[in-house]
Order: sequence, then C-alpha cells, then structure tokens
Amino acid sequence: MSEEIVAARRGRIGQILIDRPRALNALTGPMFAEVGRVLDAWRDDDAIEAVVVRGAGSAFSAGGDIRFVRELVLAGDDAGIATMYSDEYRLNAQIAAFPKPYVAAIDGYCMGGGLGVAMYADVRAVTERALLAMPEVGIGFFPDVGASYVLPRLPDRIGWYMGLTGARVSGADGVACGLATHLVDDATFARIDELVEEAPALDALLANLHGVAVPGSAPLDTLRPGIARCFDQPDLRSVLGALERENGAWAAETLATMRRASPTSLAITFELFRRGSTLTLSESLEMEYQLAVRICKTPEFLEGVRAMVIDKDRTPHWNPPTVEELRSEDLDALWSEIDVTRDELRLARTSG
Repeated sequence: MSEEIVAARRGRIGQILIDRPRALNALTGPMFAEVGRVLDAWRDDDAIEAVVVRGAGSAFSAGGDIRFVRELVLAGDDAGIATMYSDEYRLNAQIAAFPKPYVAAIDGYCMGGGLGVAMYADVRAVTERALLAMPEVGIGFFPDVGASYVLPRLPDRIGWYMGLTGARVSGADGVACGLATHLVDDATFARIDELVEEAPALDALLANLHGVAVPGSAPLDTLRPGIARCFDQPDLRSVLGALERENGAWAAETLATMRRASPTSLAITFELFRRGSTLTLSESLEMEYQLAVRICKTPEFLEGVRAMVIDKDRTPHWNPPTVEELRSEDLDALWSEIDVTRDELRLARTSG
C-alpha cells in the first residue's frame, strides 16, 4: 500500500490523487502498484462510472522516482527492480484498456512515468502551465512507459524530437500534436471532477469539454517543418547532420541539447522508436521492460542520475562521450537479448 495515492469516491466517479507534492508527485514502485489496485477494484464496480486522476500541488507528476530506482540498483535488488518496472508498465497497459472513461487533469509537470499515467486517458485536459516531456536521454535511460508506441505516431516527427531531446511541450502544443485532448482555463480545470460527475458517459463528457476548451498558442507549430526535416532520418547520425545543416537558433540549440545527452541513450531511443513504430502497445511495453531491467543497472544510468539528481553538478561523464564513438557491436549485443514475444510482463495482447 502507498499512502501517497489517495483514492476517493465522488458520486458516480472515482478520484485518484497523486499526493507527493514536495517531490513534484514523483512516483515510486509502491505508488504504481497502488494505482493499479485501485483501478482493479473500480473496473467492475457498477457504482463507479468514470475515473479522474490528478496531482497534488503544482504538478501532475514529474515522473518515476529515479532515486528509488537507483537505491534498488545499488542494493542489488534485482527482484525489486523487476517488480517496479512490471508494476509500472502493467499499469500503463491497464489504463489503456480501462473500460470506463479515464480522465487525466494535468497541471504543471507531466513527465516520464507521470506521462505514462496520463497519456492513455480518454480525456487529457491540460492547463496553460502544463509541461509534457520524456527527458530520459539526459540521465542515461530511454523514453519508456509505452513511449516507443506513442511518440513515433505523433505527427511531423514531433515524438522523435521529444524523445531524442527531452524537449518540454506546452499544454497547447500537447493538444496540437495529440498528446493532450483539451486545453482548459483555471476555472474549468478546478471543475473537472464536477464536469465528469455531471456527464460520466464519454461522448457527453467530450462534448461538454469541447464546449469549455480555450484556444492557445502552440509554439511548436512554427518549428514543425524543421522538426520533420531534421528528425525524419534513417539513423541517429543523420539526425545530427541534418541539425548541423539546418539554419537558425532552434537547430543549434537542439543539436547542443542532443550533444549533452547520453550517446548510448540516444542510440537506444532511436532504435526503440524505429521498432516501436510497427509494434502494438503491449509489444512496445514488453520491449521497454526487457530494456529497462538491463539499462538501469548500467554505469551510464547511475552516472546520469548522479550528475542530474544526486550531486546536481549537471556534468555527466558519458562512456562513450560522443555518438561518433559508439560501437555498433555493443548495441547489437543489447538488442539481441530483446524479444517482444517472450511476454515477461504477462500482458494481454492488444492490436492497438
């Protein structure tokens, strides 16, 4: 059980609050498991017609708690690592298949594992303060929680851009590219639970929310052509080359961001997205699970967490330090161990 997941009933709806505001609602293994247990209980409860999930304080969730993962790794707790990632990825699949309307009310940070609790919702209502991101390449990991399924399917290679740079996308941009469904003002956001309770049936709820959605400037719209040109490439080095040839401050900043990220993580992410673009969600989650339980034990991940979260010196020492120094045989050995047909997560197969 986790006291940081608060489940309550409000008339015909179930409410889930991620209640760890001092840590920006970062999610630990027990928290993922608790959300899963709550949804299991409400799935067949006729008194619950819809579910609303939100975060306490100023964030939805800044992601999975990587300090928690690091502690498991340093303790040599392989069973704990396997349990945490299986609980997390099973929850992603559980949300995607949940038979009742599931609504994510997103304010502030919604990143990494937090995005995994939100992006499979039927309704993803965001405020103008919402920031959506998958920043894992900056800590020696890779975009997970089904990102290999979701992000490659976003238009104009925006998902590839997000995954390979960790770029933060605004609420308006999230709606424009499909990561979110409705941009709402603060007054409407405060009433989301009430609106869902009034119209828990999905069609009626969507109609009501469309009526209160507000227009918002989507900064990425002007960058879409450049994103498509630079990230629609056959391999990682070609992406970097395209950014070097692209004129403008955006391309230079994006290239510099990628050069600061873990080269190994960039290469894994590129291949992950290439494969995920043709897989089902359950196959993508299976692929990510088999990668996660391996990558989190590597010096690259531990160094990334040290530099960005523990010591906060922001100067990770990657090995190798550049994409150009990556050895294909090392990555080939990693991918040779990944088999999406093994179903280690024991997920019900889905076609989507």
